[in-house]
Amino acid sequence: MTSRRKFIQGAAVVPAAALATPALAQSTIKWRMQTYAGAALAAEVIVPAIEMFNKIAGDRMQIELFFADQLVPTGELFQAMQRGTIDAVQSDDDSMASPTEVTVFGGYFPFGSRYSLDVPVLFNQYGLNEIWDEEYSKVGVKHISAGAWDPCHFATKDPIRSLEDLKGKRIFTFPTAGRFLTQFGVVPVNLPWEDIEVAVQTGELDGIAWSGITEDYTVGWADVTNYFLTNNISGAWAGSFFANMDRWNELPEDLQTLFRVCCDQSHYYRQWWYWGGEANLRVNGPKMELTSIPDDEWATVEAAAQVFWEEIAAESETKRRVVDIFKKYNADMVKAGRPYRYG
Repeated sequence: MTSRRKFIQGAAVVPAAALATPALAQSTIKWRMQTYAGAALAAEVIVPAIEMFNKIAGDRMQIELFFADQLVPTGELFQAMQRGTIDAVQSDDDSMASPTEVTVFGGYFPFGSRYSLDVPVLFNQYGLNEIWDEEYSKVGVKHISAGAWDPCHFATKDPIRSLEDLKGKRIFTFPTAGRFLTQFGVVPVNLPWEDIEVAVQTGELDGIAWSGITEDYTVGWADVTNYFLTNNISGAWAGSFFANMDRWNELPEDLQTLFRVCCDQSHYYRQWWYWGGEANLRVNGPKMELTSIPDDEWATVEAAAQVFWEEIAAESETKRRVVDIFKKYNADMVKAGRPYRYG
């Protein structure tokens, strides 16, 4: 199988040629956008939306898409966008090292969501959109749209069947998730995304807690890990589309609307791609054996998340506002009962 590194190297040659099919007029607005995702994953989570935008916008506007770390390292995405080096970004707040008060909630906020639909409801109906807009407006960045990706599971070389099995495991994960998991003996490791597969092969990593099983198969991690833990620490990754504020404000209103529509299409595409993919690969995937930690033992992890939430909330007034929304939302879902929450 072609490695992810080869995918990324190949994509770096002609990322725009595959996307910008219309002939460009001299007055065409041109944006450069970078995603957190490598080429294999980007083909699902962002390329269809940008192809759609470029096709509809035609010679009025074209977006050149770059994949993980092609222009700048993922951890420098925010700064590059703020400066205008990059016009737009698809990422979570945590991974791109956003300096805002809401950064800790991007990516996988431990047990903040149970299902992928929780994320858009939290943003669109429970008030997170307004808070994100406030925070990013302060730093010259437009928060355009948030959506859900896959849940966060462990993919490991050795089986995980108890919390004891997590101790000492060197795991590639998100900053906030890693901060939470250290209390269970996990050793978070930060490496460039494209180096993860080789790091697992060489023993530098014992596993990955960065995705669900769909991504494990899509990007090649299922080829170097043997086990998939069905317990997850979050039901959905929360990520967003962002743009440099000046570049965004320069767009005509109809192009802003078109970009939002394409973002929404991207969110919708991922809803069914991940939801169906997670189930299908658990049932039919040939590469990984499923393991589980018993519910009563896993309940201690869920209880620890509530303590972690309060630690985060104590850090600032804005973080308290966000945590209170998470608490209110999850309490409402429990009261609503099935199918919103089970047991």
